[in-house]
Amino acid sequence: MRKNKAKEIWAAGGEVVTGWLGIPSSVSAELMAQQGWDALTVDLQHGASDYTDMLPMLQAISTTDTAPFVRVPWNDPSIIGKVLDAGAYGVICPMVNTADEAVAFVKACRYFPQGGRSVGPLRASLYAGSDYFQHANETVVTMAMIESEEAVRNLEDILKTPYLDAIFVGPSDLAVTMGEAPGFDPRYPAVYEAIEYIAAKCKEAGVIPGIHCGSVAYGADMRKMGYRFMAYLSDFRMLQQSVARGLTAFRAGTISEITP
Repeated sequence: MRKNKAKEIWAAGGEVVTGWLGIPSSVSAELMAQQGWDALTVDLQHGASDYTDMLPMLQAISTTDTAPFVRVPWNDPSIIGKVLDAGAYGVICPMVNTADEAVAFVKACRYFPQGGRSVGPLRASLYAGSDYFQHANETVVTMAMIESEEAVRNLEDILKTPYLDAIFVGPSDLAVTMGEAPGFDPRYPAVYEAIEYIAAKCKEAGVIPGIHCGSVAYGADMRKMGYRFMAYLSDFRMLQQSVARGLTAFRAGTISEITP
């Protein structure tokens, strides 16, 4: 079975940096895969893609060794099974607030006896190899999103979930549930303290901590905290920011800003 690059990096003690795909295009997915990300995550929750967009995007990513991840729209076994059968090597599940929800998520990702995933790895067997069934449970990454105050309260129980590989902090929703404004890179004291707490508890439990970052500076701070899976912006945000800077500079004739 084809190796999972993200798991190999973690096993060596490193960190994984993932690109984030919100644009439903196999061409932009292929372009992003060529840029050197360790992983790429197709966002089915807040991105503009659905399953039929995602499938060719995963095929485009597979032209490289970039690990293909998918954020599913919800903790629903039907879509979790479909993205895995399509070849996702990691599943990020939003709004996991309790240990029971974490258990349900992981069981949807794992074949018996670790879970209850139905067998039918359509494209996954083409991408990963004919021995996919024999090695999927040890290769696929299960990543539960912690993005509410309730989830933080229940974190220690969530981290006891068998076969849960990683946690992914949704900083915007976390901030909202703690009474603050949404957005990347929150530094509200209570929210920031919760983010520190999550990293520390993950380390104690032997679970990989992950988070979505909107800037290089915030990513550096998260790295110091011990986060080992970090998403940086998204293709949509990068395009938006690049055009905003570039067009303004072009109109003004500011040469230093036109050519990064």
